[in-house]
Amino acid sequence: MPRVRARRAPRPNATLLCRRVVADMTKKLPEMAHVKASRILFVAGEARRSSRATIRPLAEARISLKGKLALYCVTLRPKFFRSSTPEQRVETLLHELLHISAEFDGKLHSARRHSFLAKGKFEALLKPLVRRYLAEADTALLSGLAHDGEMIARQWLERPAGRAAKRQAYSEKHLFVGPVQMITRRQLNS
Repeated sequence: MPRVRARRAPRPNATLLCRRVVADMTKKLPEMAHVKASRILFVAGEARRSSRATIRPLAEARISLKGKLALYCVTLRPKFFRSSTPEQRVETLLHELLHISAEFDGKLHSARRHSFLAKGKFEALLKPLVRRYLAEADTALLSGLAHDGEMIARQWLERPAGRAAKRQAYSEKHLFVGPVQMITRRQLNS
């Protein structure tokens, strides 16, 4: 008798979830209304010290996804997946959005760079946004950020770097969807 394999339930997509959370943030927070979630590429990436995520402007790179030019790339670092609470994940996403220029032109906001703005002043901008968003957020999206277990996420097969990023066009063929393990330190506060 042939052996029947049990079908695995589909794993949630972490990078799609982040795009949906950011789209919700742009609706609920007037300060983020200029951000277009569909023009931000979210990828899972390697560790970089204690960072949970980084944002990279793509004004000089040519990365298109489903025919749309991506203007920013947010790389979600292992601490985002393995060492965060749902609230910290919200804070991480908002932190990266604060770096985006008001023109949403593929450049960073010149006055909101860590090298320019003291940590305390940046936190003073960030914390009220986090509190307001958590109070108004779509609860289904927040529960997604509380997931504990395996997910999938976009990752670079070949990451744009250096001069080649300016010359070569990048698209879905330079990305793959692979597994990531989300370990949530605690569930979302009720």
